Amino acid sequence: MNYADLFRATLPETALEIAALLVVIVDLGLLRKAALKTRVAIAALLGVAGCAAAFWAVYVAGSAGLSAGDDLLLSAGGFTSVAQAGILVLTALTLLLLIGSVFTRHAGEYVAVVLMAAAGGLVVASAQDLLVIFVGLELLSLGLYILTAFAKSSGKSAEAAMKYYLFGGMSAAFLLFGFSYLYGISGSTNLHKILLASFYSSASGGAPLLYVALVMIAAGLGFKVAAVPFHLWAPDTYEGAPAPAAAFIASVSKVASFALLISIGTASVHLLDGVHELRLVAIGPLPKYLGVWIPWSLILTLLAAASMVLGNLAALAQISVRRLLAYSAIAHAGYILLGLAFFSHSNASANAILYYVLTYGLTTIGAFGVVSVVERATGSDKLDAFLGLHKRNPLLAAVLLVLFLSLAGIPPLVGFWAKFNLFAAVLGVSAGAVPFGLVALALALSAVSLYYYLQVLKRAYVMQAVDESPIKAHPVTMAVLVAIAAAVVALGCFPALLQGWIASF
Repeated sequence: MNYADLFRATLPETALEIAALLVVIVDLGLLRKAALKTRVAIAALLGVAGCAAAFWAVYVAGSAGLSAGDDLLLSAGGFTSVAQAGILVLTALTLLLLIGSVFTRHAGEYVAVVLMAAAGGLVVASAQDLLVIFVGLELLSLGLYILTAFAKSSGKSAEAAMKYYLFGGMSAAFLLFGFSYLYGISGSTNLHKILLASFYSSASGGAPLLYVALVMIAAGLGFKVAAVPFHLWAPDTYEGAPAPAAAFIASVSKVASFALLISIGTASVHLLDGVHELRLVAIGPLPKYLGVWIPWSLILTLLAAASMVLGNLAALAQISVRRLLAYSAIAHAGYILLGLAFFSHSNASANAILYYVLTYGLTTIGAFGVVSVVERATGSDKLDAFLGLHKRNPLLAAVLLVLFLSLAGIPPLVGFWAKFNLFAAVLGVSAGAVPFGLVALALALSAVSLYYYLQVLKRAYVMQAVDESPIKAHPVTMAVLVAIAAAVVALGCFPALLQGWIASF
């Protein structure tokens, strides 16, 4: 590895960091006396331009990755490039939703933090080494803590940021402790070498320490994806953070974290194939390997079931749409973890999970965009703030209808195909009673989710408004929301478009 290889492999992250620096220079150096709306618009557009440059760099970087000797540090191509491209598109959308917002006067700093957090997400999505994983996660997490607290005039924002920071620090400690155990078992920080050494450890009686490490790592990564019981930060953060920041947290951080989990699953099943084919004498029979894989799969299965149940049932009791979306996010994390728990050696599982997390991220950004418009107009995100929305802003109500029905998995919207592909991939791995029962549970809870989504839509379309004054949205915000809703419909009617794009990497 030399500096040229390092620069080529980190070209997307470099483009984002340069864009962040440029945004701060322009905002503080050239636009200090300009109107706030002008500063916000220019900062957001410069951030979008940085995302576009990084998107181009994802293709230029190729599929060689970055290695130090025999150890792979950063992967490239395949699902890594898909996840990175998705992170950049979602980041650009959240920046466009910033236009018209007035929750902060520090527009340049906000956009710079978003871009640096997105760079951390790119690192996490491609990381193949424990140290690189931790650095990427901390870069992403520190940015999210700051974004949550950016509405300085809001007490809820400060409270949510403090809770998020404290839970995040605790989860980082668990994750680092688990990583230290893995290093002690394997003598390496490389993900592939750790997995191989773990199989030797399992065969030689060192499994208990490995299982402790797996539980700690599951706790650390479970926090990142808001899986039960590591979800307590999510409702307060989604409610207290500025709407563009909440949209970023709900989408970009999820894509990055699940891309990391896909990387772990892919490496594990590929190594399983190698063990099965080579029949390594030191590892022993295949069941000894399964003694390593089954605990990780069991942990993910328990997290998935708990997240699906608690997320959907808790959402029924919410009167805040932001908190409803938070518990909905917990439930969706459970669906995705179910796919990771029954991961296959083929590309079907990885493609289905990527399809789900990308479409969910797109839809939830639109949902938070609608909530932000209503919240600015009414001063509240409660269910009753949406009363009579179809009269106050018919186009916004139509966008809300499309997005919430997609989150519920109603055909022919893209959310239906996301769930269909994921559950089909789970059943394709194993036709046993356990996966079948879990998929049946997921389908039943999806029906439950339709009820609480319809509670919002009932107020928007059926119930009468107390105040029928029009709700106006910024033209850019409205254009972005309409584009997201159109994409949800188009990708639902033609699911092969996104599936083919994912498979092309």
